[in-house]
Amino acid sequence: VQLVESGGASVQAGGSLTLSCTASGHTYSSYCMGWFRQAPGKEREGVAAIDSDGSTSYADSVKGRFTISKDNAKNTLYLQMNSLKPEDTAVYYCAADLIPRSWCVVTATGDYPDFGYWGQGTQVTVS
Repeated sequence: VQLVESGGASVQAGGSLTLSCTASGHTYSSYCMGWFRQAPGKEREGVAAIDSDGSTSYADSVKGRFTISKDNAKNTLYLQMNSLKPEDTAVYYCAADLIPRSWCVVTATGDYPDFGYWGQGTQVTVS
C-alpha cells in the first residue's frame, strides 16, 4: 500500500492549485480517502474526505474553496484548491483506509477518523 502526493507549489494568494494522490498496491475504490494538512507548529487537521460512494465532507476552513474528488480507474485522489489564502500554507497529506462510510467524514472543525495509510506529504505555500 503506497500513497504518493504531488502538485504542491508556491502560489500567490487568490490563486489555485490541484493536488494529486496516486495510490498503488491495492484497489482503492472501496476505501475512505482524505486530505489533511499540517502547518508549522500546529497539529495535523482534516481538510476533506470522500467515501467509497463519492460522498464528500469538508472542514469549514476550506468549504466552498476546495473540492475533493477521485478517479477510481486511475486510483488517484485529487484536491482542487481555489481562492488560496496564506493560512492554507501547510504540508498536505493524503490518506486511505477501509473506514465505514458513516465514519468517513472530516468534521467542520477538521477532526477525522484514524487512517492507516499515509503519503509522505507535499508542501503548499501561499504568499
